[in-house]
Amino acid sequence: MAVSASAVKELRERTGAGMLDCKKALDETNGDITKAIELLREKGLSAAANKAGRIATEGVVESYIHAGGRIGVLVEINCETDFVAKTDQFRSFAKDIAMHIAASNPKFVRREEVPSDELEKEREILRAQALNEGKPEKIVDKMVEGRISKYYEEYCLLEQSFVKDPDKTISALLNEKVSAIGENISIRRFVRYELGEGLEKKVDNFVEEVMAQAKL
Repeated sequence: MAVSASAVKELRERTGAGMLDCKKALDETNGDITKAIELLREKGLSAAANKAGRIATEGVVESYIHAGGRIGVLVEINCETDFVAKTDQFRSFAKDIAMHIAASNPKFVRREEVPSDELEKEREILRAQALNEGKPEKIVDKMVEGRISKYYEEYCLLEQSFVKDPDKTISALLNEKVSAIGENISIRRFVRYELGEGLEKKVDNFVEEVMAQAKL
């Protein structure tokens, strides 16, 4: 099958590999981006994969406070050297991540952090929903796993769509920065506070508010 330019571009953004290598990988995997990423990593051609094992203990703890002090975020983002930690590009990336967390309210950085008991409970709920919808028993498990993937996309930071560019995940944005900066970068942890959290209050659209504030 013919590989589209957009698929090559997406693969390059997600891996940092060269355009030609990305096209070859997509050709070899019939356009399957997930398999192409694995192939590039196996060949050692993914810039992000090449740097992922390198120790990153420098970096910043970035903060974002939503207008009026209603939402506050602290996020630790690591890199390899103090020099990179002080660059405008790295600082700007950290600020974007803090703002994104304020707007999108993830629970975890990556899917591996989701507790197994919470994941199992979610599977049980999704399975019951599918059965109540009258779905055939034989396809329920497949449907549940598909919905679990949506769960990851909703609650895991690296799998969320970036609020400033919904066509790009946080993981893809991170890999772009790794490729551009030339060092391993890791989003280690974050904490998000929301005024009155857990108390009964009206529902606000914080995504729109945070984005509006960011454009000022």
